[in-house]
Amino acid sequence: MTRLVFVDTNVILYTFDPRYPQKQSRAREWLRACWLQRCGRVNSQVMNEFYANARGRFSRAVSTEEARAEVRRYQQWKPWQVDHATVETAWAVETRYHLSYWDALMVASAQHMGCALLLTEDLQHGQQMEQLQIMNPFLVGPEILESGS
Repeated sequence: MTRLVFVDTNVILYTFDPRYPQKQSRAREWLRACWLQRCGRVNSQVMNEFYANARGRFSRAVSTEEARAEVRRYQQWKPWQVDHATVETAWAVETRYHLSYWDALMVASAQHMGCALLLTEDLQHGQQMEQLQIMNPFLVGPEILESGS
């Protein structure tokens, strides 16, 4: 069985960013694999950040309609709705791992969803947080989903 993968906002944003072609290509690889294997996960925070940043950073390249369509598409991943239990977990993660609240909220959501991997370039690659492992998607490719390691 494929492990569940929580995807940070930046990974999705890089698929729209032609300024970094290598990151754009790798982000697209990861997302393609997550779609094909039906293992991708996000939360409401990621979707809100995506929409705000896509419109702010790429307003000439990404129309309002395109950004909204992308958010609607990711609704298929059943985004985790941040609730009180998630906030409580985030506070514990924030304290234990000395993360920003926003990163801790993402980790907490991934943990509540049962994800094994969190794709982000903003946290320490390879770090283990209980059952969740941090992966920098620009240091390793989606082939690790096949290997299980």
